[in-house]
Amino acid sequence: MGDRWHVEVDRSVCIGSAQCLHHAPHAFRLDSARQSHPVRPDTDAGEPVLEAAESCPVEAIVITLLESGEAVFPPEE
Repeated sequence: MGDRWHVEVDRSVCIGSAQCLHHAPHAFRLDSARQSHPVRPDTDAGEPVLEAAESCPVEAIVITLLESGEAVFPPEE
């Protein structure tokens, strides 16, 4: 069994570019205000979700390891 992630979208930062939907349409949805939110905040780790976070032009998507809270994206510096 692989890693599990917790995915959050900072809705105060999200600009509704929908890049997350392009990379991981199964994992994100836009609401009526064009704000993104994860379909399942706790999910299996996967490349499409990471690509969605990396492609967000305002870095509104935060991914952490579910068990430890360690940052996956954006990486800690």
